[in-house]
Amino acid sequence: MVSRMFDQCLYFNTTALARTLEREWAKAFKPFGLTPSQAFMLRAVVERPGQLQGTLADALAISRPTATRTLNGLQRLGLVERWSTERDRRESAIHPTDSAHAMMKRVGAASAEITRRMKRTLGNARFDDTVSNVRHIRTTLE
Repeated sequence: MVSRMFDQCLYFNTTALARTLEREWAKAFKPFGLTPSQAFMLRAVVERPGQLQGTLADALAISRPTATRTLNGLQRLGLVERWSTERDRRESAIHPTDSAHAMMKRVGAASAEITRRMKRTLGNARFDDTVSNVRHIRTTLE
């Protein structure tokens, strides 16, 4: 049986979990025309406007090229603007547009609904412990 072969494999189980979570959040954000990556990045931009692109990539634990592609998509949707900084014209500060602010309450509600559903399914303690444990493992291995 294949599944038993990987029962103790961190990579297999976290990757399979990531695919399941990706599908759930993709369904939630589809009505807004956003991918999960775009929605989470937009939330970070709205919560901390003016972040430098590199700082944003670090905060989201993604590479700078990935951040650039995600920001390009958000910019095409009219949700973010890049402003050159005084210090270095090659450096961009990322700012949300009025459209982004208007959308975020609904995007946040969609995300919160998924979280509530998962907590009902898994139980609050297991959900919270899992998030905490995965975060700890990720930061320890970085």
